[in-house]
Amino acid sequence: MNYEDQIIATVKKVMPTVVSIVVGKDYDALLREHPTEFMVPHGDHIDPPPPEEELPHTKGGKVRIGGGTGFIVDSSGLILTNKHVVSEANAEYVVMTAADDSYPAKILAVDPLNDVAILKIEADDLSPLVLGNSNKIELGQTVLAVGTALGEFQNTVSQGIVSGLSRFITAMTDMEGHSERLRGLIQTDAAINPGNSGGPLVNLQGEAIGINSAVVFGAQNIGFAIPINKAKGDLEELKKYGRIRRPFLGVRYVLVNPVLKKRFKLNVEHGAFVLHEGIPGRPAIVPNSAAEKAGIREADIIIEMNNCEVNDKTGIEDILEKVNIGEQIPVKVLREGREENLMLMAEERSALVK
Repeated sequence: MNYEDQIIATVKKVMPTVVSIVVGKDYDALLREHPTEFMVPHGDHIDPPPPEEELPHTKGGKVRIGGGTGFIVDSSGLILTNKHVVSEANAEYVVMTAADDSYPAKILAVDPLNDVAILKIEADDLSPLVLGNSNKIELGQTVLAVGTALGEFQNTVSQGIVSGLSRFITAMTDMEGHSERLRGLIQTDAAINPGNSGGPLVNLQGEAIGINSAVVFGAQNIGFAIPINKAKGDLEELKKYGRIRRPFLGVRYVLVNPVLKKRFKLNVEHGAFVLHEGIPGRPAIVPNSAAEKAGIREADIIIEMNNCEVNDKTGIEDILEKVNIGEQIPVKVLREGREENLMLMAEERSALVK
């Protein structure tokens, strides 16, 4: 089989496993929850929101507000996608298969650290995609990205190579402009467009090695995917415990950098500077969290956790990802110029913590 035939065979193998995800919401709820989205300045006044009948709608009659891609990973109807694809509260999520069948989707679990979500549809005889091993990815290997480009062009395929490994980016994750720091990503030059989010990045054996997640706007041929092994861990947690369990510290922080060091006159080159966001209801230390119980305070700089240095390459989430829930871990903080050694118990993230 020559190279082109192998590409075609891989596409035919993968395509039946890839689905489109359509997000819909009631018109009144949309105006109430996202009023600024419809405020369009026009001269000396602001235009009123467009009438509901002028907006795109889902098959169920909701106003279509977004979409993305996912892929079937179990014949029982489990689907992997990005957390940011299904982040809209009180929305309707509909999955459309490659055969153009549509099913309502239920969100079973989300992993906010890795931007992964697991959905469930009630369907039979589904073709799951084989999950590969992202630890065996090589720079330069050929990959294919499959998804619904721009939320409109279903079954779009692009080809490229693995351009980089273990990348760190900050990505926008919802309509309010919140961002999250994604770590350990696969970089590829295969075209990834808005709407491709949640689709598979596959090797030439037709195995998913990543979940397409983000693009860099203004750049060409730079896309990122979440390594599939992170999602495989989430699937194992869901099947074993009925949810994704992750250790949760409970602090809001900014990683120390030269600008932060100068502004706050810090005497340390690395660490996580514990700070609140200036938003009511979002304190620096989450009440009753592991951080509060351990004695971590606002303005502390967390310089080590579990005997690992906290820096721009190894953040708090990276360290916690390798810790078991219930495990006691040492934490070293810099407080008013003095080092303090604390002991923290890794606790599961509460469902009440947003």
